[in-house]
Amino acid sequence: MAQLEHLTAPVDTVVSRMRALDEDLPRRDGVAVFNRVYLAVTEEVERRLEAGRFGDPRAAATLDVRFAERYLAAVDAEAAGHRPPACWRPLFQFRRHPGVRPLQFALAGINAHIGHDLALAVVDACRTLGCEPAELEDEFDRVGDLLVSLEERIREDLMPGPDLLQIADPLTHLLGSWSLERAREATWSTARALWALRRFESLAEEFAERLDAAVGLAGRMLLTPLRE
Repeated sequence: MAQLEHLTAPVDTVVSRMRALDEDLPRRDGVAVFNRVYLAVTEEVERRLEAGRFGDPRAAATLDVRFAERYLAAVDAEAAGHRPPACWRPLFQFRRHPGVRPLQFALAGINAHIGHDLALAVVDACRTLGCEPAELEDEFDRVGDLLVSLEERIREDLMPGPDLLQIADPLTHLLGSWSLERAREATWSTARALWALRRFESLAEEFAERLDAAVGLAGRMLLTPLRE
C-alpha cells in the first residue's frame, strides 16, 4: 500500500495543479477547455494506477507525470511572460477568440500535447527510469488507448450542435483532418528517433525544434476561427 501511495503521489500533484487551473481560469478560455479534458484523462490514469491496472505502475506513473509536466511548464512559461514551445503558442494566442469553438481548443491542446510533448516525455521517462523506450511501450499503449477511448466522449461533449451534421460546416472538415490515433502512432516513432539521437545533442535539438514547429503549424490550422 505504501509503495502504491509513493507512486501515485506525483500524479496527485499534477492533478492538483490542473484542478487549481480549472478553478482559476474562465470557463470559455481555450486553455481552460483543454485543461478540463486533460484533467479528466489524468484523473482516470490515477484511478487505474490505484486499481493496479497497469502492468508496470512505476513506468506508467513516471510517464504520466513527465507528460503532464511539459504541459504545466508551458502554462507557467506563458503566465511568466516567456515564450512557450511553438506547439502551444496557437492555443495561448487564440484562447479568447470568439470565433474559435470549444472543440477546436480541445483538439489543438491534444495536438500539442500528443504530437510534441508525449515523444519528449517518453525520452524523459526513459532517462528517469534508466530504461529503453521498448520497456515503456506497453504503458505507452495503455495510456494511448485511454486517450483514444476518451476522444469520442470529448467530441460528443463539445459538439456545437446539429450544424455539425452538415458537410459544408468548416468544423466538419477540421474534425476529419486530424486523428488522435494517427498522432499517437507517429509519436511513438518520434520518441524512438529522439532516443536514438540522444548521443548527438545538436542533431537531437534540431529534430525536436522541427517537430515543435510542425506541431505548432497544425495547431494553428485547428484553431482557424470559424466565425467572427
